[in-house]
Amino acid sequence: MSHPPFSLTETFNSVDEAIGCNANIAEAVLAIGLEMYGIDPASPDWKGAATSDDMDKAKSTIRQLYRDWSAEGERERSASFLPMMSALADAFPKSSPADNHEINVLVPGAGLGRLVFEVCKAGYTVEGNEISYHQLLAGNWALNHQPIPRQHKFFPWALNFSNHTHRKHQLQQLSIPDIAPAQELNNASSSSGSKVHAFERMSMSSGDFCVLYKRRHYTDTFDAVLTCFFIDTAPNLISYIETVRNCLKDGGVWINLGPLLWHFDGGASRAKAERIDLDTDTDLGIAEAGSVELTDEEVLDLLRHYEFDVIRHEQGDMSTGYIQDPHSMLQNTYRSSFWVAMKK
Repeated sequence: MSHPPFSLTETFNSVDEAIGCNANIAEAVLAIGLEMYGIDPASPDWKGAATSDDMDKAKSTIRQLYRDWSAEGERERSASFLPMMSALADAFPKSSPADNHEINVLVPGAGLGRLVFEVCKAGYTVEGNEISYHQLLAGNWALNHQPIPRQHKFFPWALNFSNHTHRKHQLQQLSIPDIAPAQELNNASSSSGSKVHAFERMSMSSGDFCVLYKRRHYTDTFDAVLTCFFIDTAPNLISYIETVRNCLKDGGVWINLGPLLWHFDGGASRAKAERIDLDTDTDLGIAEAGSVELTDEEVLDLLRHYEFDVIRHEQGDMSTGYIQDPHSMLQNTYRSSFWVAMKK
């Protein structure tokens, strides 16, 4: 339909332009990633045909920019981050902002790095961990290569044609990032009087959480572990608990917030494991066969079994969205479980 009362041709043209703006960001993320890893863009060695799974992950990563690095996503971020940051401060009440660098924090499933950034900004020494190279590349682009805020046009809902009351909502243009991360960390380091600059207190590791942090090298390393919308990525939560227990110091705290939308429910992990040689002593992490889906009550029972003291638990009181279009006719809200557990 290309005439009044509306024109689908005009709509498709506008969507195409929005996709082009998002593609500019994707191309910039890739270019910086290739440079970071010393890969020649002209070399054919790294190129291959993208699978449908690759495309889904790329689209999901672009949408994640809304949650982590837009002003409009602040409400969604704050619903998750503020309770966790408050619990982190409560766990170490004797520490001043200038001395927070003595507290080592791990953030598994760091995504595009916003929670890692916020922990570092508060003065702590923080290490993020992420397995998805899509998110690692985009997080690097956002954290390390954005000296000016709001310089990129971004259309988070351009590819979603359902549940819009107005076309302008589908074509909502945002400007990202909402801040210049390096400048914010500079300012925070100066104002807090931190004895260690923020640039020296923030790092990111790539790889499977369980494979990396079960190693002896990380035993008794961290004072706190923060997991946000993360524990339900486990095919077997026991492995995650064992990993946290290994890398957390005695008396350290595990702060968690999120739902239990078990990612491997229905056998996805089994299908993945079938493509891997299981005749090996190597820890396969999330590639392990089998999956176990627990209730919130069972998660807490399991924590206690592994000698964690659950010192705080709230379930259902914290409603949080996740990359949710606020204008959509369909609103998905998680009644997240929030808990703080201390390693005995």
